[in-house]
Amino acid sequence: MNLRMVQVLVGCIVLQAALALGANFTGKVVGVLDGDTIEVLHDGHAERVRLNGIDCPEKGQPFGKKAKQFTSTMVFGKEVDIQVLGFDRYGRTIGDVMLGDGRNLNRELVRAGFAWWYRKYSKDFTLGDLEDEARLAKQGLWADPNPVPPWEWRKARRRD
Repeated sequence: MNLRMVQVLVGCIVLQAALALGANFTGKVVGVLDGDTIEVLHDGHAERVRLNGIDCPEKGQPFGKKAKQFTSTMVFGKEVDIQVLGFDRYGRTIGDVMLGDGRNLNRELVRAGFAWWYRKYSKDFTLGDLEDEARLAKQGLWADPNPVPPWEWRKARRRD
């Protein structure tokens, strides 16, 4: 093998890996773990998908069950398009979940008041606008006079 052939081979491998990492996909939702984490059939297995840019209340938190129920109603058993944005430290796919009618599940959760805009990890300012609207309308978790963001709730639980 000459140097040029090695370069071409390495280039092909790198390109193939890059395409595989960021490849969008469509699949049936086979599990809803909580409001912002679902499992979608992809290449014959259930792929865990963490919704990009949002953070829903945890299971033990007020509105945690309602967030999960909302997500289940919207997607369980249905085909969705996943726009892959990367992977988190737990190996979950990070993505936007697009519904059959073109709506974005991530945004719908914020609009309904079942998720915070996760500013630390998102530059989607539409999520901020939707959060402001839900807060003003006292939608979902914003009906609570002092809702605790999930990242603060998790941090407090780790200290206990």
